Order: sequence, then C-alpha cells, then structure tokens
Amino acid sequence: MKIALYGQTVNPEFYEELSRLFDVLKEKQIESFVYGPFLEYLQQNCGIRPEITGQFEDGNDLPDDVSYMFSLGGDGTFLKSFLVAKNGSIPIVGINSGRLGFLSDISRDEIESAVNDILEGNILIDERTALELEIVSEKQSVFLYALNEIAVTKLDSSSMINIHTYINDEFLNTYWADGLIIATPTGSTAYSLSVGGPILTPDSENFVISPIAPHNLTVRPMVVPDHHSITLKVEGRGHHFLASIDSQSETIYFKESLKIRKAPFKVKTIRLNNHSFFTTLRNKLMWGVDKRN
Repeated sequence: MKIALYGQTVNPEFYEELSRLFDVLKEKQIESFVYGPFLEYLQQNCGIRPEITGQFEDGNDLPDDVSYMFSLGGDGTFLKSFLVAKNGSIPIVGINSGRLGFLSDISRDEIESAVNDILEGNILIDERTALELEIVSEKQSVFLYALNEIAVTKLDSSSMINIHTYINDEFLNTYWADGLIIATPTGSTAYSLSVGGPILTPDSENFVISPIAPHNLTVRPMVVPDHHSITLKVEGRGHHFLASIDSQSETIYFKESLKIRKAPFKVKTIRLNNHSFFTTLRNKLMWGVDKRN
C-alpha cells in the first residue's frame, strides 16, 4: 500500500505520536510519500527524520496508486490537503494534532488503531460536496475550490458593502453587510455557524447563505439546493473587496463578479466505524456537558 502524508506544522506535544506513526508505517511496510515542505519542517524543527519512499510538492508528483492521504494537523491543514490530493480523488484521513477538529477527528491516541482499521478496510468513505468559484473579469475567468465556504467581506474597517445576490440568475437580495458566506454542509459547522447559520449533515445536498452583521436585522441565513448557482456582484467604497476561499484569500475588484456552484468532483474523507457526525457534534460542541440534558 502507498500513502501520502500532508502537514504544515505541529505542536511539540504531537512529536512523539508523529514519530510513532512513521514507525508503524515502516513496520507494516507501507510506502509513504511526504509533502516536501512538511518533511523539511520535521527534519529541521522536530528532529524527526522518517524513512520514506519519496516526497511530493503537489498531487501531480504522487503515484496514481496512492490509496490514502493522511492530513496531520487541524482542520486548516485538512482544508489545504484536499487541494493537494488531486481535488479529492485520494481519500483523506484527518489526524488531529490541534484543538477542535471536525474534519481531523482521529485523535492522537487512536492513530495506531486507525492505521490497522484502514489496512483491514474497517472504515467508511464519506463523499463531501465542494464549491467551485469562478471569478469573472474582463480579461479571464479564474477557478478556485473550497470545501468549507467562500466568504465575501469588506476590506475597509468602517464601511459596509452591498452584495447583490442572484440564484440561477434570478435576483434574491442585496445584502448590506460586512460580508456574506456561502457554505457547504461541511462548512456549516465553521464560519457560517459562528454568524448564526444552521448545522447541516454532511450528506445534505444544500448550501447555506449566511450574512455577516447585516444592516437589516430581518435578513437571516438561508438554505438553498446545491444544484443552484449563486452569483455575487459587490459594490462599496474604495475599489476592492476580499474573497476568502477556505484558507486562501483573494483581493477582488468591485467590477468583477463571482459565480459559485457545486464543484464537478466530491472530496472523499475517511471515517472510522466507531465515529459518526452526531457523535462528533456532541463531543466538539460539548453538548450534554450540562448534566440536565
């Protein structure tokens, strides 16, 4: 079996478990390919020099028969890993070295048992919807992808922006607000949740449109089917607004419009048999801490 390992940085408390992971992969004769910048970080900062088969800079460097990609870190690392994993064609295993971890939900004390389950096929593969963003300008169109959300926000710290929003080219509303979030079911527990958006189960075939600090208090989050396209045209003071695509950010001219639709691929994620979305919700959001519940 061949696997890829992707990471950025890890906490010192995770060094021991990470070193043990490489030992387990070697013991089980698994060919491992490590993301180049992460390998350099491990060698220079962590004192970890794993025996590996090779390294890679992007998905094109990986063999076609790589079975899984291990994302080592928190959810931010996971969101970057799917872009490297050939747009989600390689199933991603999220190992959490951080704090919350909705996507990276395999804890450090589950690593060795999780590897055994993966080798034995005792896992489930979830397919998650991603977003495709087309930035339409006079010169060219640029395509970007997000697993959690695409957020449009103001650059100026004082003035709001006007976000003219269309569903399938039909006018929906002009949001006078600090910004607007278009979230997938996966992203419904992220930025969208923090501004009052609903939680969707990962298999929900919907998007959430959530305004950020709207001027009109009657404007609320809205759920729309994911086969709809969403077009955003932004106006405001100055010349630019900010588009955040998961962990990426792009400064966009007001004259450029954004077209958002379901991506033409699904992101495959690995889930252990004893894990479920509802269990993760209870644990991560601390539901039931109050013993009266």
